[in-house]
Parts: sequence; structure tokens; C-alpha cells
Amino acid sequence: MENNESFEYTYSAPEHEEIKRIREKYLPKDEREQKLEALRRLDQSVTQKATWASVTLGTASTLVMGVGMCCCLVWTQLFALGIVIGVIGILGIALAYPMYRHIAEKERARVAPEILRLTQELM
Repeated sequence: MENNESFEYTYSAPEHEEIKRIREKYLPKDEREQKLEALRRLDQSVTQKATWASVTLGTASTLVMGVGMCCCLVWTQLFALGIVIGVIGILGIALAYPMYRHIAEKERARVAPEILRLTQELM
């Protein structure tokens, strides 16, 4: 009499992790996770708005400075105007970071009550 009873088990950790990640997408989120996501979005919105504004100013100012350089180097009859345009461009570039800080502080003050409320609830 031969006993053919056997137990075979295969486990794959990467597959198990992938299944878990897919499953978590479809599970309903509890209130704590929703509040944490809202807190992250609020925190990110502060720096995102300031970043876009300062990058836009810096880029535009760099282009203005380039026009000033063209006036000085290519169109020599516009040398004095090129100096003025270039200085305006340099001032715009120099103001990009202070503008970032100003907008970020203003946005932080605006969203501070909501962030403090959410953090108090989560703690």
C-alpha cells in the first residue's frame, strides 16, 4: 500500500504584495485616512502655488534679460535700451525667490486653521 497524500504549497512574496496593493485600492477608506490625505493636499497646495508663481516670474524675467542682451550685442544702436531692459530682467530674477516666500507665507496663513484642525483630530 502506497500513501500518495502530499501537501504542496508555493508562496510568492512579490505576488502577494501586488495583490495586497491592488486590493487596498478598492477597499473603502476610513475617516482617518481621508483626513490625512486632505492634510497632505493642503500642505502641498501651499508650496505648489508659490512655486508656480516664482518659476513663471523667473522664466519671464530671464527672457526679458535675454532681449536686453540681444539689444546690446546684436543691435548695437539699441545699446542703452538693452542695458535698461537687461537690468529689468535681472531685477525680476532677483525678485522670484522673495515672491515665493511671500506667497508661501500668505498661503500658510490662509490654510493654517484648517491644517491645525485636521492635525488636532488626527492626534
